[in-house]
Amino acid sequence: MSSLEKIEARRAELDGLAEALAKQLTEVDAEREELAVAERVLRRLYEQEAETARENAVTPQPVQVAGRSVLKVPHRSEVPDASALPGDYRRMLQIVSAAGGPVMVKDVGAELGIDVSVPGRLEPLRGKLSKLAVRGWLHKLPNGTFTARA
Repeated sequence: MSSLEKIEARRAELDGLAEALAKQLTEVDAEREELAVAERVLRRLYEQEAETARENAVTPQPVQVAGRSVLKVPHRSEVPDASALPGDYRRMLQIVSAAGGPVMVKDVGAELGIDVSVPGRLEPLRGKLSKLAVRGWLHKLPNGTFTARA
């Protein structure tokens, strides 16, 4: 094989390699474009989710429980402040916070205008205060009183 034939053979080999690399580069460019589109779509979705979360944090959203529409009480770590709580829960939180120490359920009830002489009327209030404690808004002491969290 002459030197000229060797050069031509090598040139043909390199041409084939260049063709394969060009095809591979086209495929890589196409995949990069697909990834860029996917990234834009995901960014939009994340922005929409964040916007929805901000809207929901400010306005309590009713949810269906056993066929009834009830207001959701978010966990304290899920929202920036108490404005995300339904109005009656915010009022209870304000009463406990203003007390400056442990508060009994009947004291909160009296402040809300509930007839505290009827024990059955305090049970729904006790449940709401307990829900605030479970969700991190209040602290429930072993003796059944409630305090504000710092």
